[in-house]
Amino acid sequence: MARWDGGTLAQVLGVSDDIVWRILRKEGIQLARRRSWCVSTDPEFTKKAADIIGLYLDPPHHALVLSVDEKPTIQAIERPTGYVKTSSGKVVRGLKSTYKRHGTVNLFAALEVATGIIRGKTTQTKKREDFQDFMEEIVRDYPADQEIHVILDNLSTHKKNEDWLSRHPNVTFHFTPTSASWLNQVEIWFGILSRKALTGASFPSKENLIKALEDFMSAYNQNAAPFVWRKREVKGAQLRNTISNLCN
Repeated sequence: MARWDGGTLAQVLGVSDDIVWRILRKEGIQLARRRSWCVSTDPEFTKKAADIIGLYLDPPHHALVLSVDEKPTIQAIERPTGYVKTSSGKVVRGLKSTYKRHGTVNLFAALEVATGIIRGKTTQTKKREDFQDFMEEIVRDYPADQEIHVILDNLSTHKKNEDWLSRHPNVTFHFTPTSASWLNQVEIWFGILSRKALTGASFPSKENLIKALEDFMSAYNQNAAPFVWRKREVKGAQLRNTISNLCN
């Protein structure tokens, strides 16, 4: 059984549905509600997390801090959309259930932590060479002696770039702990991009998708601002919703 419900429990236990639901309500058990979490088992979590957060809160003097990652295989999906009036009189967003696929593109993005400015590049592949080419374009716009710190997750293409780093001694890569890519601020920007430019959109071609991505980045940069990195108090209910409270 992948997921239990009250009726199935009642059938297996040989009792009425009413008894099962009364007990579930009394004990605060919600069989249909789900919670997910991501727990890092990196033995150097504290050290790596402190390094990343230190770059956000107290970067080296005159140094540039970039948050870099890629959003892979963004689909160019075409389908009719619009606003429709329901039988209840409410106006809602309408999406046709059928659609056409026109391929995918990858987006490499670099967030300038101090200003919130975003720079991106679309590619058809997401190999190590693509990552290095993107980084080459980014660092080219800064003085050769500019100290640059780049925050990355542990994707394989971000590793084994010693040859590229040797040609750019002013650049240092900093890696988030394993299973903790949420420490990379560009992930916040990817969420904004998805909500405002991708979800529910229709793209008749890959070229149209690429233009939409470029237009969004251009518009975003007109009012870009740095993200504020804050420590949030973890309360009792959140402490209980952790892996230590998982029951099978």
